[in-house]
Amino acid sequence: MYDDAFLTRLETQLRAALPRWGLASEAPLRLLTISENATFLAEGSAGAPLIFRVNRPHYHTSEEVLSELAWIRSLRAEGVADTPEPLPMTNGELLGGFDDDGQWRNVVAFSFMSGAEPQPGENLPRWFRILGAITARLHEHSRRWKRPQRFARKLWDYEAMVGSRPLWGDWRDGLGLEPDGRAVIERATQVLKVKTAAYGEAPERFGLVHADLRLANLLVDGDRLGVIDFDDCGMSWFMYDFAAAVSFMEHEPFIPELQAAWLEGYRTVAPISAEDEAIMPSLLLLRRILLTAWVATRSETPTAQAMGPAYTDGTVALAERYLVAEG
Repeated sequence: MYDDAFLTRLETQLRAALPRWGLASEAPLRLLTISENATFLAEGSAGAPLIFRVNRPHYHTSEEVLSELAWIRSLRAEGVADTPEPLPMTNGELLGGFDDDGQWRNVVAFSFMSGAEPQPGENLPRWFRILGAITARLHEHSRRWKRPQRFARKLWDYEAMVGSRPLWGDWRDGLGLEPDGRAVIERATQVLKVKTAAYGEAPERFGLVHADLRLANLLVDGDRLGVIDFDDCGMSWFMYDFAAAVSFMEHEPFIPELQAAWLEGYRTVAPISAEDEAIMPSLLLLRRILLTAWVATRSETPTAQAMGPAYTDGTVALAERYLVAEG
């Protein structure tokens, strides 16, 4: 999808829409990232940058995007987390868009947040301790927040991840997946189905979560850890937020250290039961299998291209290790 010609067309159309946010159509504009969506940075008239997210078509409805923005605004209003502000158009509406060759693309704008993505290394456990506390505050807010009418976000349960209605595609289409590896993952998914069903979806365990707190969606500036990109927020297990936080590095030997730091930070804000902690390895593998499907169905994105078949091989190895550990 995201070849050079397409991106040029997307930029041209976004430029034409900039005046709706009070910017000149010739304002400096550059592509920042391509993942699920295309994200651009524009220079504001007063020198303050704005971030524009051009959504992938046929993924989120307008209602779902507005629901995401409603949660962000509530989190900001209550000081739950440092996250960019959704910025309205000159008409006061938060959701804009344009027609892209017959496909409608939703567009939202956010204030710019400074910082850099935390990198694996000796400081990462420190940031995961802070992230654990932030995640606990997000979960506390989620449990007590009165959602607006027509609130709609996707359901990230077993069936939506690896089962009968996969939102990101069938994991069996994983790049380079061989029959032996498929059989291993198949056995693992059956164990995951039993484990997640036994854990259940009671309100204290399952609710509105960020669902994508990976390193690319965190911004470090001094002692501040900012959280961005609520595009995948939805209903899932609260402990799934840790699994998402270690996305694309689930196989690394330092993951247990990150989990311990995250749990320590979380418990400074809210309790975690033994059952909550016990389900974490299952949710980590569930996320890994989900991402294996994502890499295959989003193969045009730089993130997916960096993973390739090697990521699928790693998923098989993790599934094998999981099956041994679970007996």
